[in-house]
Amino acid sequence: MTDPIKKTVIPEQPKKTIGLFEKYLTIWVALGILVGIGLGHFIGDGMEVISSMEIARVNIPVAILIWLMIYPMMLQVDFGSIKKIGKKPRGVVWTLIINWAIKPFTMAFFAWIFFDKLYSAWIDPELAGEYIAGAIILGAAPCTAMVFVWSYLTDGDPNYTLVQVSVNDLIILVLFIPIVGLLLGITDVIIPYDTLVASVAIFVVVPLVAGVITQRILLRSHGIKWFKDVFLPKLKPVSIVALLITLVLLFAFQGQNILNNPLIILLAAIPLVIQTYFIFFLAWFGGKKLKLSHAVCAPAAMIGASNFFELAVAVAIALFGLQSPAALVTVVGVLVEVPVMLSLVAFANRNKY
Repeated sequence: MTDPIKKTVIPEQPKKTIGLFEKYLTIWVALGILVGIGLGHFIGDGMEVISSMEIARVNIPVAILIWLMIYPMMLQVDFGSIKKIGKKPRGVVWTLIINWAIKPFTMAFFAWIFFDKLYSAWIDPELAGEYIAGAIILGAAPCTAMVFVWSYLTDGDPNYTLVQVSVNDLIILVLFIPIVGLLLGITDVIIPYDTLVASVAIFVVVPLVAGVITQRILLRSHGIKWFKDVFLPKLKPVSIVALLITLVLLFAFQGQNILNNPLIILLAAIPLVIQTYFIFFLAWFGGKKLKLSHAVCAPAAMIGASNFFELAVAVAIALFGLQSPAALVTVVGVLVEVPVMLSLVAFANRNKY
């Protein structure tokens, strides 16, 4: 009598999750909105004091907070990984095409259609240009932080994701200013180029250089394991707290505008949501046509769909001011990004190939 065939039981892989802050980012942002609007309503004069703390049109308290948001992200950039670009060139090239040749222009188009045409009954035509400007700035800033979360949740290739983020951080230095300048010019929004250049220098170049220097010093003195497992997790709360305080300040300055027109949050969110889904599916199905593996196609689509909202918020404030419609649109981008991106994560996982 033969022995019964033993069945091999493959243990289920633990379900991937994300941190409490990332998972409930929309809730934290919503709470920040409520607190900010309340502060703006009750201590409006006190907010004006903070608003006046400027040097060369850059608000100093907000600049410090945004540095605290962006610096931890730049610590994760590994320019040494760029030499691996030849291993998966199609994925990187496709993502760069989406991020720089398509995404900024479709965002400008959707913003123009909605803010200038469809919303003309609700939005003053003189202000429509600034709402469009905020959307353009948001669309021209590809994601460099949350993309690691989206890639992880969709079983993306971490090496590809790191290479792509590193390449994008370099390209931002070259293409962000001309693309934003071109699209704002087409939409008849006048911008001071010196302020735009200064914004990129302050909020990209400085934290990037500081991040690279810090990373090299700590890797030499403590090693990569300590750097990734101890230092970066300890620094993460700093970035989170800075983001939430920035949102509170922004909505404190925007409070009266929102109370006068509460519908504006919904109106601003609609074109941003449409843009996100459009770019994702364009990148997703285009990637499949190019025969990219799921581990590359999924994060490529996620990278295209999400935004570097910290940079967008900083540039919008520098160009148009804390109380501007442009700044409001970039913050609404933060509000809608997480629920939309989580729905796209679910789609990518359901359609894994």
